[in-house]
Amino acid sequence: MADLVRLRRLLGGEETSWLLDRLRRRMVAGRPLSGVVTLGSATHDQRRAIERLLGRRAGAGASLSVSLDEVDAVLRRSGSAPDGLADVTRLLIGTVPSRSTEAAAWSAAFSPLDELIARRPLLATWRAWLDSTGMVRRLASDPEIASTLITAAVRVLAELPSEGIALGRLAAETTGDAHGLDDGCPLATIVLSAARVLRGSPPAGDGTAGERRTSWAAVGVHRDELSSSVLCLGLPGGADTVTGRMLALAKESGEPCVLTLRQLSAARLGVGAGMVSVCENPIVLASAADELGPVCPPLVCVNGQPSAAVLRLLDLLSMDGAGFRYHGDFDWGGIRIGNTLRDRIAWEPWRFDAEAYSSTTVAGGSLTGKPADATWDSELRPALERRGVRIEEELVLPALLDDLR
Repeated sequence: MADLVRLRRLLGGEETSWLLDRLRRRMVAGRPLSGVVTLGSATHDQRRAIERLLGRRAGAGASLSVSLDEVDAVLRRSGSAPDGLADVTRLLIGTVPSRSTEAAAWSAAFSPLDELIARRPLLATWRAWLDSTGMVRRLASDPEIASTLITAAVRVLAELPSEGIALGRLAAETTGDAHGLDDGCPLATIVLSAARVLRGSPPAGDGTAGERRTSWAAVGVHRDELSSSVLCLGLPGGADTVTGRMLALAKESGEPCVLTLRQLSAARLGVGAGMVSVCENPIVLASAADELGPVCPPLVCVNGQPSAAVLRLLDLLSMDGAGFRYHGDFDWGGIRIGNTLRDRIAWEPWRFDAEAYSSTTVAGGSLTGKPADATWDSELRPALERRGVRIEEELVLPALLDDLR
């Protein structure tokens, strides 16, 4: 008879759960419980647990290698498990399904995705990405956990895109937990990858907070209505809404106006059609307020990666018939911001193409970072790579102000 109390002490803890999982996987696959298994980046506690099990030091280095034959011999010799590792695995984690049973369970876990793709073919590339990367299996250790994760993801995606909802509220209404879609949660990882596809981007993001915010915003999800804001100048507001009247007063005084996402919930700003200039950095807008004041034409600042409020304002202006021209920093980050905006609205380059870059004589800093193609000008990336100089908006500010003037 196996000594269950002793087995739990030796192999039933969190530090040895990885070893039991390897044993279970081998049994499911019909592979022998012999040879060596290795854990990369083992913690101190995981190494100490193996040392207690084997009664010797477990080597050094970041990885931890364990001989299953040695573990089997130790457990048999000590009387803890006379019938060997297969018996140990069943005693500690329960019945181990056959390979066919395991495959059927995984197939059942993924079935809600098949139903979702049938209703929304646009997400087919997302499903293919999940399969090719094994993302769900990496986030969920077994089919039961995967089923819960996938079911929750389908429930969230049924509400997207939204006309505008706070992330916490979306999480609470679809998962019962206001923090269920917080950064780093497996469910947030799955849903965000689908959101990127819905906005027309690849499912894998760059991992930055700004990119996540932009991806959520693209499907109508915002962190909250007050922390997301947009800076503008010279927008001629109307009298139908409070926000429209705020814009009108700000234009009359020639002062910049900061609008929150909440203030942009109204669909009528009264701005009307016309050209709207869009810049990347607040210094452009502040300088325009200083030099042009009340006569400055409509100007919006995205202030880096566009927030939900920025995108909402541009959407409202677009619905009113506005046209757009955009200028940003001549660097890889500036190109990515321009691409993000171009996915949302149509805009013309405002001194922001290969010709403008090549003709600029100011001395900028060294161009660093990962290159990116400009969707509005195929020659811009090669021009930046040849010259290797980044040119920020501040360096061409006089020309931009002349254009506005």
